[in-house]
Amino acid sequence: MWDCLCSLWRLQQPEQQGKLEEIEKLNNPTTRNLWGRLRKKLMPVNLVRGTDGLPRVILTEPKGSSAEVLLYGGQVISWKNERREELLFMSSKATWKPPKAIRGGIPICFPQFGHFASFEQNGFARNRMWSLDSCPSPLPPANNQWTVDLVLKPTEDDLKLWPYCFELRLRVCLGPGKLILIPRVRNTANKSFSFKFALRNYLSVSDISEVRVEGLETLDYFDNLVQQQRCTEQADAITFDEEVDRVYLSTPSMIAIIDHEKKRTFVLRKAWLPDAAVWNPWDKKSKSIPDLGNDDYKTMLCIESGAVETPITLKPFEEWKGYQELSAVSSSYCSGQLDPRKVLHGF
Repeated sequence: MWDCLCSLWRLQQPEQQGKLEEIEKLNNPTTRNLWGRLRKKLMPVNLVRGTDGLPRVILTEPKGSSAEVLLYGGQVISWKNERREELLFMSSKATWKPPKAIRGGIPICFPQFGHFASFEQNGFARNRMWSLDSCPSPLPPANNQWTVDLVLKPTEDDLKLWPYCFELRLRVCLGPGKLILIPRVRNTANKSFSFKFALRNYLSVSDISEVRVEGLETLDYFDNLVQQQRCTEQADAITFDEEVDRVYLSTPSMIAIIDHEKKRTFVLRKAWLPDAAVWNPWDKKSKSIPDLGNDDYKTMLCIESGAVETPITLKPFEEWKGYQELSAVSSSYCSGQLDPRKVLHGF
């Protein structure tokens, strides 16, 4: 046991960060447990209580970027770059009192998406109190990333709404210029269940009319403004001059959100989350949403990574994992126009 602890300690040292093969050799129940305990001691969680009374974890990294993760909803509510610029949108009328969901940041939709069950819209995970995860899976440590692990397990009341035993885990990793979310759902009982899942990213933009989304052209989508009619995207990019509420199907692993005015591009990379929702309520709808300011729509864009069209089915004791990485980069210009190909294809 002591040898295992020493090996795990050495893997924490900067010069040993690349030796992932050692982790593979130590991948057994005893060392997984030791790794979880040791990791918590080496990287203590900065848990504070905000002025709203809600506990949250503050993540920071040496270059100056930061993130805040609420235990309520397991929700990232802030992500700032090294210049302390906020990259996530938060409604000016957001409700910070449970059991209301908080409009902004990155809410988690589970076990449903939209109005498709007898309980809360978009599920109940976003308005439940999560816990710090004392036994996270032993993911390899990464250079310059600061991490927190959260877990949600159903209460008796939850089981009355949705009678399935599960563990929903979320790992949030902060690195220079990027934010990574790794959700996992495990079936902990002896009967199968199906669910839908989405990470709802409220992005902060300068002016929605100056934003375009690249990477979803030619794809089929459900248009929620016309009773979920199935359509095909005809434009070479999504732009905004009216309300948009769509779920794009079988989307690529990378999407670019280009903010012309700020000369900034959000790059969304994802895996095992095949669909992508795009939403902006525009002016009329904004006025009908109680927890959204009348003009908030001008500086927000909601892009979701999800499994929406086809539910995920887990047999007893199976586990599903998703992956999302958000990064913010300076936009490149070509003949006075932003060139998303340099973002999407890396040239």
